[in-house]
Amino acid sequence: MLENKRIIITGAGSGIGRATSKLAAGYGAQIVCVDLTDGVEETVAEITQAGGTAIAVQADVSDETSVINFVEKCVSEYGGIDGIYANAGVSGGGKSVTELTVEDWQRTLGVNTIGVFLAVKHTVPHFVKQGSGAIVCTASVAALRANAGGVDYSASKAGVVSIVQTTAYQTYGTGVRINAICPGLIETGMTKPTFDLAREKGKEEKIGQINPTKRFGEPSEIGEMACFLLSDRASYVNGQAVPVDGGLSASHPWVFPRN
Repeated sequence: MLENKRIIITGAGSGIGRATSKLAAGYGAQIVCVDLTDGVEETVAEITQAGGTAIAVQADVSDETSVINFVEKCVSEYGGIDGIYANAGVSGGGKSVTELTVEDWQRTLGVNTIGVFLAVKHTVPHFVKQGSGAIVCTASVAALRANAGGVDYSASKAGVVSIVQTTAYQTYGTGVRINAICPGLIETGMTKPTFDLAREKGKEEKIGQINPTKRFGEPSEIGEMACFLLSDRASYVNGQAVPVDGGLSASHPWVFPRN
């Protein structure tokens, strides 16, 4: 599906980013794995041990110079770039709107929104020049409706959806496609406190029960959608925010039946 595609994946040190990196490499892509932590080295080791091609870059996605450098790294190492998955994110301040500080907002938007903007800004010129390219961004169901995250997190992810929709039209007719994935509840390092608390209280079986699939998601399930959107198979998908959430965002609030 991604044979010989040259792709950057941010947030590749764990969770959705790691799962997507491994899947994309398995589908034939050459990957630049980017993360702030040294977990990215482990991701690359797993890919290369499985016979895939990947290089690791430790970088801050909210720093413009770092973004320019890892985009150029992809071009210099692989001879070009065909796609980017702007996935890196943080969970936000985890506070009520009255308790959040300006510093909380700056950190959350710096990674979740500005990081996506920079990924788009510095890859679009490459894609426009060659007449093709795929951009995928991680948003969230929190970008679509309330009660899936804090105010700063939700606003930052709504910003991602807006970046995707607006950029799709600013790259009109260029061959560039850009889409967002809106994950529901996925077991990752970011959601670990939620899962740990439920397990501590003996309520693990209730995690994810409010969506009609009746379970939480796995990072690889988001990764599969990311790989599809990065591939030529998604050639007519553009400017969309695609929920991958077990059906959670399909409903207004409801009381699920107790059997």
